[in-house]
Amino acid sequence: ERQLVESGGGLVQAGESLKLSCATSGFPLELYGIGWFRQAPGEAEERVSCITVGDGSTYYTDNVKDRFTITADKVESTVYLEMNNLQPDDTAIYTCAADLGRCRWGKLKKSFYNFWGPGTQVTVSS
Repeated sequence: ERQLVESGGGLVQAGESLKLSCATSGFPLELYGIGWFRQAPGEAEERVSCITVGDGSTYYTDNVKDRFTITADKVESTVYLEMNNLQPDDTAIYTCAADLGRCRWGKLKKSFYNFWGPGTQVTVSS
């Protein structure tokens, strides 16, 4: 069974850091692109970042690219999102999603990916 499970969310103060994990199983990670999405209450879903695991190419939305880093550990079958200098606007549920082939930055929502996890809550207080 293909599965994605996010972890690492929590409550932090502005300026602090978190590292999210997306543990994968049941499929060959190196053949997929993995994206991170987030959704705040009452807001539209936002793509955050994605990585083509096979070649390591990455994409970031503009408001995170100087603060967030996406990486993939093929041995651990896990994709990470390291988030630095977190701000209250980063508060959201963060979800990882998998897409066969490569990261397709044009896919704006996780529902356009093949499958996704349940998400993890990130809350940043001011």
